[in-house]
Amino acid sequence: MLTAKQHELLCFINDRLNETGVSPSFEEMKEALDLKSKSGVHRLISALEERSFIRRLPNRARALEIVKLPDAVKARVTASAQPAPAAKPAASGKASAAVPSAANDVLEIPLHGRIAAGLPIEALESQSMLSVPAALLGPGEHYALEVSGDSMVEAGILDGDYALVRKADTARDGEIVVALVDESEATLKFFRREGSMVRLDPANRAYDPQRYKPNQIRIQGKLAGLLRRY
Repeated sequence: MLTAKQHELLCFINDRLNETGVSPSFEEMKEALDLKSKSGVHRLISALEERSFIRRLPNRARALEIVKLPDAVKARVTASAQPAPAAKPAASGKASAAVPSAANDVLEIPLHGRIAAGLPIEALESQSMLSVPAALLGPGEHYALEVSGDSMVEAGILDGDYALVRKADTARDGEIVVALVDESEATLKFFRREGSMVRLDPANRAYDPQRYKPNQIRIQGKLAGLLRRY
């Protein structure tokens, strides 16, 4: 048996998923149920999860899935459902467009400390996660680094931005990469080959290029996007 609040929350989540395809935020749940704090929402979510009514989707923020509904809720949903209109044949032999994913779908990727956009600094590892709109990420495995410095400002990369990086161990000339220098320091720069050397170019005329032997440099990823908070 569900409590009244658990039942109310389950119905609210189910209705929102049916309307938008995206589960409501904890703030929206708190307001809908007239609760004083989000901790009450957490307790209700945990109770519904323990009773196998909902499931949290891994590596996604605001992602809940309805596993089952009480009989009373299923009856209400069935009664209110309208029959779907028959699909019209596609014109000119073209297939109908696929339903796009929700614009506010969010993924969580590892946040690995700060990276220099000026002189190299030590690349710090951490266990933090960063919520990122899925639309900013393409295929592959990604992580994020907080930018420190101003040497990439002419490429639109500012101090305090979050660099979204797709893991890679090779790069082409002209690509912006995360380069690990001497296995201890990381920097965000344009990658170029110059004879027998590797050149890491800033995007700020106040800074000089950095030149290294190939065995001093290890590519750790290529810039895939930026996230900026105001």
